[in-house]
Amino acid sequence: MQDIYDTIIIGAGAAGVTAGIYTSRKKLKTLLITKDFVGQVGKAGTIENYPGFDEINGLALLDSFRKQLEKFEVEIKEGEEVKEIQKNENFEVRTGPEKVYFSKTIIIASGKDPRPLEVPGEKEFIGKGVSYCVTCDGPLFKGKNVAVIGGGNSGFRAAFELAKICPKVYIFEFKSKPNADETAQERIRQLKNVEIIADIAVKEIKGKNFVESIVYENRISKRIEEIKINGIFVEVGYVPATSFVKNLVELNGRDEIKIDRNCATSAPGIFAAGDITDGKYKQIIIAAGEGAKAGLSAYEYIQNIKED
Repeated sequence: MQDIYDTIIIGAGAAGVTAGIYTSRKKLKTLLITKDFVGQVGKAGTIENYPGFDEINGLALLDSFRKQLEKFEVEIKEGEEVKEIQKNENFEVRTGPEKVYFSKTIIIASGKDPRPLEVPGEKEFIGKGVSYCVTCDGPLFKGKNVAVIGGGNSGFRAAFELAKICPKVYIFEFKSKPNADETAQERIRQLKNVEIIADIAVKEIKGKNFVESIVYENRISKRIEEIKINGIFVEVGYVPATSFVKNLVELNGRDEIKIDRNCATSAPGIFAAGDITDGKYKQIIIAAGEGAKAGLSAYEYIQNIKED
């Protein structure tokens, strides 16, 4: 006989973990599926705007989330990635050829994946000098020269952390001016080992066994330049992890899931929370709040099914 869960939560960031806490407290049979317990929170570096902590590392905050979740009756499948969701009598969630889980409701909290540069050499050097997570991989580049691609808040945060351990940090920005907050820019301007290079387009990442240089074009002069570096941290934004659910729920033009005020999607029984949604503000505290709403909405949905 098939094991049917009351709800399956996809993702283990602030939204997914909070949803799990709430559904468990409501005595729903809950399964949480996640690739890992890192996500965007774990890549955030130092966090200074989460209530209860003056300052906390992203991985440390996520670890506290996980420890609290594990106190509740939530089954966790770590190291699995959802490939497809189908709706028959119940929802069928597939993570592999022979791995299918069944549930009455779904809570999608899969967040976003790093946007790639899509230039020659990028894929070849992932894990060999190309990284999308300063918190995870930054310490590996102590004493080496590195580049951060992207002049937004995440890029400037990454550069600030790397400047503590690297003799030289370059920030490459496509536009003529970085769009990071003024506070972040001022903090970077005070560092002598960080150089901002604007109006550039990355053309190629080169090396033998590991990254050795980056090639870029000055968008004004059209001149091609090459700088020798040992590491590249890509911080050019994120794309919603919605490919597995595009056939079931309504998305906006950015492939984010449209939700109502209670985190319900266009598909009955499917809820969404966190950065995966079309909510305007992408913050950890907001993701946690939406996770709570999604969990409570899933509980209410199941109660209505029982009454029918």
